[in-house]
Amino acid sequence: MNYQHHWADGEKIDLPIGKTVCAGLNYALHIQEMNSQASLEEPVLFIKPATALRPLGDTIAIPSGRGAVHHELEIAVLIGQTLCNASESEAAQAVSGLGIALDLTLRDLQSELKKAGRPWEKSKAFDGSCPLSRFVPIRQCPPLNRLNIQLLINGECKQQGNSGDMLFPIPRLLTEISRYFTLLPGDVVLTGTPDGVGPLASGDVLELSLDTLLKEKTSVA
Repeated sequence: MNYQHHWADGEKIDLPIGKTVCAGLNYALHIQEMNSQASLEEPVLFIKPATALRPLGDTIAIPSGRGAVHHELEIAVLIGQTLCNASESEAAQAVSGLGIALDLTLRDLQSELKKAGRPWEKSKAFDGSCPLSRFVPIRQCPPLNRLNIQLLINGECKQQGNSGDMLFPIPRLLTEISRYFTLLPGDVVLTGTPDGVGPLASGDVLELSLDTLLKEKTSVA
């Protein structure tokens, strides 16, 4: 596995590589574009294994013969302290750093699995499905409810969002996750994608940003 957590300045982060817990349907406009429904009582959650992680700067490889691969831009939260049945204040204090990630999705496969009433981890948790950036230390970041993210593909803006629009703000999301899955130091939480998701194509050039704090560039093989 070619991945290790790093700070934005390139320094290696002394935390293990663990699971990535992802929130689905956390932005209202994305829910509309997917013709889905979401509960305001608890978030939609799924897990990507450590083998899904790749450095965001690496070239993205689209799995062959599995249909369309969609980009889903997300804020990534690096966990620095153990969280189990945590309060929102405890959850906020456990955030070590922030980054950006792509939740790559085999959309055709996901649709097939949903129609069959089957779990859809195969479409979300495959090897390399989570290109992940370097992390900005939390002390250098804006408040958790004022974070902007943007994705350009071939120079055109495809996705942009603000954490203030999340149905489950980051502290509450971490609290909800910790009710079901203990979050350990080194774990990552993906906080949901804004609207504008769509397919990737060979040769696409992607530029991703987290406010003015972090900019990443990658391409599709």
